Amino acid sequence: MSNKIRRFFLKHLRKMRFLPSKMYVRYHYEYFSGKKLDLDNPKEFNEKIEWYKVFYRPKILNQLVDKYAVRAFVEDKIGAQYLNEIYGVYENAEDVPFDELPNKFAIKATHTSSHNLIVTDKKTLDKTKALKLFKKWLSKNQYYRIGQEWAYKDVPPRLIIEKFLKEDDKTSLVDYKFYCFDGKAQFIDIHIDRDEDHKQGCFDLNFKLLPFGKSSSYKSISSEIEKPDNLEEMINCAEILAENIPFVRVDFYSINGKTIFGEMTFYPSDARKAFYPEEYNTIIGDYFKLPKLKKGQQVIT
Repeated sequence: MSNKIRRFFLKHLRKMRFLPSKMYVRYHYEYFSGKKLDLDNPKEFNEKIEWYKVFYRPKILNQLVDKYAVRAFVEDKIGAQYLNEIYGVYENAEDVPFDELPNKFAIKATHTSSHNLIVTDKKTLDKTKALKLFKKWLSKNQYYRIGQEWAYKDVPPRLIIEKFLKEDDKTSLVDYKFYCFDGKAQFIDIHIDRDEDHKQGCFDLNFKLLPFGKSSSYKSISSEIEKPDNLEEMINCAEILAENIPFVRVDFYSINGKTIFGEMTFYPSDARKAFYPEEYNTIIGDYFKLPKLKKGQQVIT
């Protein structure tokens, strides 16, 4: 079968999210990477993420990816002071109390990825359009919407409204994403200038720019950027939240020196985006020590 024909079939097979997980992730991985997935002996980071989807299923993951339910976990582990203020949580779009909200706020779907509406001036918000958008979000299931990301499968669809965050000297937030393996942060994936000129770079824990990046589709941070005063605090918080987990990405914001929790992610970019240069997919994969299935065990619970 020619590569073009095989890619055509893979394109359609990856949309069949009802397929058994072991079968589905093979099509999904090959479509995005161009490589065959070896579930028996995965080496690269995204290979191991696909393995994670199929075999690593402790029930607590459902809580940790839920943007509302995770707050109780964060409060218990590191304290409520690291949580952003919320104005409410709603199961129905019609229940969002627009008139009671401040002029600036953020609305997010608790059960999916990348469903966010940032409102910087409520007077210009088209409420009818927003309600249609919210209803669309609430009808989605992340597991079937993307690539069988198991942790999201049973998360109840809700909307969470949070306080609008902004640093005094920046037009957009800086995202600090800590890649944690067995409870230890190994590097930080940083995103800047999302609203104007989105750039990404990977930094070590001393805040030195590393020679690899997360996806060549992003513009690169090509030089050192200002180190946040609360970097050590963010690292410590990330490692506490990541304790006893083979891999999790823990995200924080630094708002004028104050550490604010963002989210916990088990499947960065749904295993679609590779690190570059190419060899770092294996180098970073080596950090990821997959747990062992016990004899007769189908999944790790």
